[in-house]
Amino acid sequence: MKRFLKLTSILAFIVLIVFVLIRIPAIQDRIAPLAMVALLSPADLPEEDSLSALVCGSASPLGATDRAQTCIMVRAGDEIYIVDIGDGANRNLGRWRIPMNKVQAVLLTHLHSDHISDLADLHLATWIPNRKSQLKVYGPQGVEFVTRGFEEAYQSDYFFRNEHHGDEVAPLHSVGFEPITIDLNEPIIIEKDGLKVTAFEVPHDPVKPALAFRFDYKGRSIVISGDTIYSENLISYSKDADVLFHEALSMNIVSMMEDFTKRSGNDLLSKILFDVQDYHTDPVDAAKAANEAGVKHLIFYHLAPAPAIWLVEDMFVRGVNSIRDDWTLSDDGTMVVLPVNSEEIKISTID
Repeated sequence: MKRFLKLTSILAFIVLIVFVLIRIPAIQDRIAPLAMVALLSPADLPEEDSLSALVCGSASPLGATDRAQTCIMVRAGDEIYIVDIGDGANRNLGRWRIPMNKVQAVLLTHLHSDHISDLADLHLATWIPNRKSQLKVYGPQGVEFVTRGFEEAYQSDYFFRNEHHGDEVAPLHSVGFEPITIDLNEPIIIEKDGLKVTAFEVPHDPVKPALAFRFDYKGRSIVISGDTIYSENLISYSKDADVLFHEALSMNIVSMMEDFTKRSGNDLLSKILFDVQDYHTDPVDAAKAANEAGVKHLIFYHLAPAPAIWLVEDMFVRGVNSIRDDWTLSDDGTMVVLPVNSEEIKISTID
């Protein structure tokens, strides 16, 4: 016991000395460059030719969480596409040091606020690296109103940044957005360099149309559901995909929350919790859809409510293991990599 106390005292003394030393300006100046290397180094993205996806936002507006709202970054070869850009998602992209000059376009599944609210910050993050043209934004009817609204709100910001930094950094010829309204009669919206992106409709009434996207790249495939209930159309377009990202709302947890708020007299929140259950998918139903589509791996995202602790995680996915084995409950930073000329599916977490 005495030996343990002595060792503890020595460790405490060492910690105290280190704490005192790092407050000295000269030592801080020597340490800072080492920290900058870590902060400014490029993201640890796959080097091999692959189709990959990074969850830059795994949450929904429901529930208190430090996760970002819905966002998935898809990378095909060296080009990046952002699917939805909810609150906090752009901050994650910056924190992970994603090369924003590689972003080719934004794809919006629909125009709910938690899918578009970080669009202005994403615009800035891609514009300042000297984007060569306006930021392409694909979306359903109404996307042009969204982009025009952001442009009007940030008009002074664009001008001031150009005045300060000049055309070399913030060129006005490439400021703003190029909205592209998706016509479901022509579902292939992007086809280049081995990549094909297909848009299709999913049910999210009263939102019409609500979209989902399938990415095919050199024999590998990823489907992103957007917000939907159990959908035959989603199953059809997801046939034999390598990975399906499917939104998930735990009916069990949300109904418990609804009951609690009703008994607590919070009728407004209780109504909201009741309403959201009819246009999202329970994890068990999402697993059934993935099975029917023959999907190799299922990843739950846009989690409502996003679990904060392991106990809630267990409740959230209750029953899924009885349906299928190959699934992942995502968090911000969950990444899947699909190397070309391979059937491998690599799941990891980016720091």
